[in-house]
Amino acid sequence: MLHVIPLGGLGEIGLNAMVLACRGEMLLIDAGLMFPSEGMPGVDIIIPDFTHLKQNASQLKGILLTHGHEDHIGALPFLLGEVPVPVYGTRFTLAMARQRLNELGIAADLREIDPRTPFPVGTQFTVEASRVTHTVPDAVGYIVRTPEGTVIHTGDFKLDPDPIDGLRTDLERWGEAGDEGVLCLLSDSTNSEVMEETGSERVVEQTFERLFREATGRIVVAMFSSNIHRVRHALTLCEKQGRKVALMGRSMIRNVELGRELGYLDFPDTLFIHLDSVAQLPANRVLVLTTGAQGEPRAGLSQLASNDGALRLESGDLVILSSRPIPGNERSVGALIDQLHWRGARVVYAQVEPGVHVSGHASRPQQKRVLDIVRPRHFIPVHGEVRMLHRHLATAREAGLEPGRLLLAHDGDVVGFEDGHGRFTGSVPSGRILRDRFGGGMVTPDTLVERTRLAETGLVVAVIVIQRDTLKIAGGPQLSGQGLSAEEQGALPRVAEEARAFFSELSPQLRGDDALVREELTRAVRRAFKPYTARRPLVLPMVVRV
Repeated sequence: MLHVIPLGGLGEIGLNAMVLACRGEMLLIDAGLMFPSEGMPGVDIIIPDFTHLKQNASQLKGILLTHGHEDHIGALPFLLGEVPVPVYGTRFTLAMARQRLNELGIAADLREIDPRTPFPVGTQFTVEASRVTHTVPDAVGYIVRTPEGTVIHTGDFKLDPDPIDGLRTDLERWGEAGDEGVLCLLSDSTNSEVMEETGSERVVEQTFERLFREATGRIVVAMFSSNIHRVRHALTLCEKQGRKVALMGRSMIRNVELGRELGYLDFPDTLFIHLDSVAQLPANRVLVLTTGAQGEPRAGLSQLASNDGALRLESGDLVILSSRPIPGNERSVGALIDQLHWRGARVVYAQVEPGVHVSGHASRPQQKRVLDIVRPRHFIPVHGEVRMLHRHLATAREAGLEPGRLLLAHDGDVVGFEDGHGRFTGSVPSGRILRDRFGGGMVTPDTLVERTRLAETGLVVAVIVIQRDTLKIAGGPQLSGQGLSAEEQGALPRVAEEARAFFSELSPQLRGDDALVREELTRAVRRAFKPYTARRPLVLPMVVRV
């Protein structure tokens, strides 16, 4: 039997991790992360729960990477650190993965592959990468042949008739696989709710050319740093117009260097200047290429918007946000645009100038075209929130697939295929692991609750000093607060006096027990605080014996 087991990416954007298991062997397609929402203080990244892979580590024969975005490779170091297996991917994808692995000091067996060249993974899988068009170079889907039949995983893709690098999504190869018979198609659902054809990257190229030509001052372009094709648009225009390019943001600097190193960005050193040199050049001779189009508070564009750094925006500067907000980021992006306007810049973004961005994901008509070409026996929509998966399933019905062949899976489901038939056969552990990106810390749900409560209520540290021999109160409680309002801070001396009165009611004999003293001290402080605030701040009690 063949098992298809999503560990992430079916019900959310991010965390992409899909397991194929057959006759005692497994392979994993992608190991992605997602970023936390505003309600997750102190959490840097979220990764899938890899418990199932760790419990069956001897069966995992390899990891296939579709492309180099964080939601597909970002969790790789956390898995390989415990389950070291070969990792397969194209040249640029492996270069991106190597950077992530090196950051955390994880050694890995990285194996470069070429599209349309089959290779074995273990004894049960023969894998063939197929070229797809996306927003990052060298993206692929996979045709996986197993004893139970062929599975196609599209990866993230769109159908661009005229891609920048000339490498279109290989529909011909998917069609050939469809002619041979495809047991199951796993297809990108991100844009399943979009009726219009996904635009070509050439649209952005033409829009940039017009905007750059019209600009009379400095130009700032913010985008995802992995979109090397779009970076190339900007650099080519600067070469033509005599502008110098300054890079801003750690990932932008790193990925442009990587693109140049691998030959995707063939530009001379003389095109680039250091950010500190921008002010020394005429405004109409500078382009700043930066990160931060999603409103990230520490990214380059946010620093410009807040005047936090050596480079300051000026009236007449043109700022282009070459992206659309990721779901959940709309408020932060809107606030960033407001800030940029206050700085006097002209701000161009997709809502007012649609051509500054096109999606890297297939829309509904393109998704249907793939279904028509592949003609799979079964279909599982992947990579999307629940409503996107449902809509993609509806498109499959419209394409003529019988309802019994449509499988709406969620993270942790096990879909079994045997004798050409697919059905749900159980579940495995799945979920989200909250982590610090560079430390070893895993943030538990209880910890997150505590942090959220701290943010909501504040903290009061209460110190009381007790004499060892007489068990009398020698001092305190001394109170200090963090995260309190000005009124609450002002009430601390009165709260301390009342807490001391409450605490004095505790008999001398009971003051010998530190645990009991801490408990009573906490109760006394909260009781004394009650008249001054409706909130109940967290109390950290400390007992000092002298």
